[in-house]
Amino acid sequence: MKYSNIYDMHTHSDNSFDGNHSCVLICEGAVRAGAKGIAITDHLDIDDKSYNVRHFVTNQFVHTTRVKSAFRDKLEVFRGIELGQGIYRKELSEQILKEMNYDFVLGAMHNLENMQDFYFLEYDNETVDELLMKYFEDVLKLAEWDKTDSIAHLTYPLRYICGKYKMNIDMAQFDEITDAIFETIIKNNKALELNVSSINKYHCDTMPNKKYIRRFKELGGKYVTVGSDAHFYDRVCENIDLGYDILKECGFDSFTVFRKREPSLIPIE
Repeated sequence: MKYSNIYDMHTHSDNSFDGNHSCVLICEGAVRAGAKGIAITDHLDIDDKSYNVRHFVTNQFVHTTRVKSAFRDKLEVFRGIELGQGIYRKELSEQILKEMNYDFVLGAMHNLENMQDFYFLEYDNETVDELLMKYFEDVLKLAEWDKTDSIAHLTYPLRYICGKYKMNIDMAQFDEITDAIFETIIKNNKALELNVSSINKYHCDTMPNKKYIRRFKELGGKYVTVGSDAHFYDRVCENIDLGYDILKECGFDSFTVFRKREPSLIPIE
């Protein structure tokens, strides 16, 4: 790593449905990568009614609390969650966020209401623009809800639309609504995530890309969290340094971590 301050604010343990390694191994991976801090942000896709949400959040919180204590001398562990589709079950989401003493809550939209994850959808030129507009409209609603700390992987559907399906999208048509998302994040004193997981796969770009990070800065954005979105212990912190390069290129001299739901700026150095 070219930087000494390395914090990975988006990782998944085997508490996530698609995770592969325990919280202990995820933390060991962070230590091996030279990280100073890590947020374990397992998936809580709260609109998925196929599992016991209460059981999941309790189990995951216990696991993250244990590693927070066990690694306290060599790694700062942030107890986190990636709350997916929270706006579709607001009452339950708000109850959980009130009850659980999280350090950091990522807000994500992996699917539209009553639809599958964007990963599973098939795309065509006739419907993709409408689908993306609906997606950004719901991301705006998520930002306006103002119950999460950082908006995760803003351009998530492009991972599949542009990566898997190789479709070319005129993203300028969404500039008004993405500006509205940024303005809402800024007004609420919250963060935007720079997700670096797609650099080595799919469409080989960050989510969002430099254009959006630069625009967020132009509009007055202050807080950006950077996450690998790692689902394996040996990928924790992967490409975090490239994320910091992008932040510097876009005019940022710091990135953001959250402790007890409060933002803290860490210098890029």
